[in-house]
Amino acid sequence: MGRLWLLGLLFGASLWLIPGLQFRYHNTVEMEQYLKSVIKNYPSFTHLHSIGKSVEGRELWVLVLGKFPTEHKPGIPEFRYVANMHGNEVVGRVLLLQLIEHLVKNYLRDPLVTLLLNSSRIHILPSMNPDGFEAAVPGCLRTKGRYNKHRVDLNRNFPDAFSRGKEQTREPEVQAVMDWLHSEPFVLSANLHGGAIVASYPYDNSNKGIELQGGASITPDDDVFVHLAKTYSFSHTLMHMGKPCQGSTGFQDGITNGYRWVPGGMQDYNYIWGQCFEVTLELSCCKYPSEKMLPGLWAENKAALLAYMQQIHLGVKGQVLDANRLPVANALVEVLGRKNQYPFKTNHNGEFYRLLLPGNYTLKVTVEGQAPMIETLSIPYGPDRFSALIHNFVLPGRRRDPDTVVPTDSGNAKESHFTPIHGASLLSRYLTTLLILVLCPELL
Repeated sequence: MGRLWLLGLLFGASLWLIPGLQFRYHNTVEMEQYLKSVIKNYPSFTHLHSIGKSVEGRELWVLVLGKFPTEHKPGIPEFRYVANMHGNEVVGRVLLLQLIEHLVKNYLRDPLVTLLLNSSRIHILPSMNPDGFEAAVPGCLRTKGRYNKHRVDLNRNFPDAFSRGKEQTREPEVQAVMDWLHSEPFVLSANLHGGAIVASYPYDNSNKGIELQGGASITPDDDVFVHLAKTYSFSHTLMHMGKPCQGSTGFQDGITNGYRWVPGGMQDYNYIWGQCFEVTLELSCCKYPSEKMLPGLWAENKAALLAYMQQIHLGVKGQVLDANRLPVANALVEVLGRKNQYPFKTNHNGEFYRLLLPGNYTLKVTVEGQAPMIETLSIPYGPDRFSALIHNFVLPGRRRDPDTVVPTDSGNAKESHFTPIHGASLLSRYLTTLLILVLCPELL
């Protein structure tokens, strides 16, 4: 027993021999060096790649964390955080680097972190506007560095579903993020800003149609968005109090509909065209505070960042399969009573992910050339179980002769993780893995 205790102590201590990340502002070169050190020290569950370049040629680095960091696995939802879209709003950039540090240092040590990384794939873009960051100067209200090198506000450069005006030229940073959105089946996202303390949710914009209700621009999934915003607000140490920053008004419960406040762009684009729910998090009254404030800002946001990530397990997920149990791409998956501008569709693996609060919902699946399938599901609260409800739709029809050879080069043979996974079983998996590493530290 003494040997086991000693090995466990050595295992825990070995992780902390790697130098910690300082609470300070890291320039673009230093940030890149840090991210590369992460994948060097934790290669089994991290992956680093660039999604494109800024106007001045700086890489837009994304760090991916999870059991399968290099590729999507059916059944494992994709999550993302984006920060520093406005180059002078720097707190989110620091917080995401600290979040990376917390996740890598605590995987297989902390149950919550372990369950998050085992049940979802997490993408972190610490700086969407590195050119703006390099130009920015400290100060709470200064605007230098807000825009990219072309002096464009990146949050107003995304396609607007409500505008019928002249199409904009996409900035390279925006185009990179748009391409990234469509390269993975993202389910949930958040965009980190500064200048207020509030969680803002879609819609940001409106053409004064049926979505405009009582001065707010309401999505068909307004209940889910309010829940997501409140999850962050009430997990934050201050946001839910709704206290105003100097010279502004407060927000009830620390949340607001985007249209009531400041029009934007990226969160609407992600939801309407990307099937990805996103909220905008304003995390500090001061846009570029002094470094001595950074530890306190991390303490205010740490629990909220983790709690929000866990919400990726809301609702229902599954696959649409044909009579031969092969995935059906581009099937429409609709929740009756929720008319989305662009209906949610299955991806090439036949997957769908639909964030919904607990309750009874009727889902309609439509495949070209077949009668719609309609089923009513009772959906529990998934985040506590670290899995949404798993439900597959199997289309009726004649099954293929069992002697027929099924092609395997189309991606249909990809490993699937659509099996019920509960928090208890994931925790058991975590404890088993930890025990193996304690007994066999050479595996580190």
